Amino acid sequence: MSEDAINTLNRKLDQIASILEARFGRVAEPVDFQAADAFVWQAETGNLQPVPRVNRVEMEMLKGIDRVRDILVENTQRFAKGFAANNALLWGARGMGKSSLVKAAHAHVLAEIPQSNLKLVEIHREDIDSLPLLLSEVRGKPVRVILFCDDLSFDHDDTSYKSLKAALDGGVEGRPENVIFYATSNRRHLLPRDMMENERSTAINPSEAVEEKVSLSDRFGLWLGFHKCDQDDYLDMVQGYVDHYGIKIDTDQLRSQALEWATTRGSRSGRVAWQFVQDLAGQGGISVK
Repeated sequence: MSEDAINTLNRKLDQIASILEARFGRVAEPVDFQAADAFVWQAETGNLQPVPRVNRVEMEMLKGIDRVRDILVENTQRFAKGFAANNALLWGARGMGKSSLVKAAHAHVLAEIPQSNLKLVEIHREDIDSLPLLLSEVRGKPVRVILFCDDLSFDHDDTSYKSLKAALDGGVEGRPENVIFYATSNRRHLLPRDMMENERSTAINPSEAVEEKVSLSDRFGLWLGFHKCDQDDYLDMVQGYVDHYGIKIDTDQLRSQALEWATTRGSRSGRVAWQFVQDLAGQGGISVK
């Protein structure tokens, strides 16, 4: 075959590939689960993107959430060992370490039980509709997978919650035994109250309509509540960060500046404590990672 004929054939094959990609989407590449310990689900391509370095804090730096920390770690340990475990919904006040705890629990349990091959896979809220495809990608693979969705909630006219319900229940096939679902949310019931009230007022059977939506949260066996911290907890968080990064500052001065920072922000939380310590470290020419 001549070179011109080969070039013509390659062009036609490229055209066919482009047409198929436009019609059916890009063919997903095989997942190399050994490429990383954490992945991000790319719904458009159907691929799992490895995350070489996860943005997380160490478990001992999470203060004021001891009870929920212990519950989530124990649940994750059972799952990693192949025992029965529950899906978990971490809900409550902003900035209190919900997503940080999920990522820290994954790292803690993986280090403790390395043979579990425990992976963390993040799925973005807007990609919930693609959950069935993601589950098919990880079903039966020689890994244990924590599916993680941060800041999960649903707005008016949003029907993707039905995909989540089906995925949590598992449909006909059942939820893959090597998968568990952890989500964080500021709402305990994931849907706004006025959305449920609207369903109540317009439905033929109001109680059934509301139950349909409220029952989404019931798919999570663990409800872990995160509440606003008091002053002592806030100062504990600040002190923990300062000790970890070796920042030298007088105790009374640290307390005074930390409280002033929280006052200007109008709130106390783990996030506010971290932001204060970043500012403090920056003033001292210290790098925090």
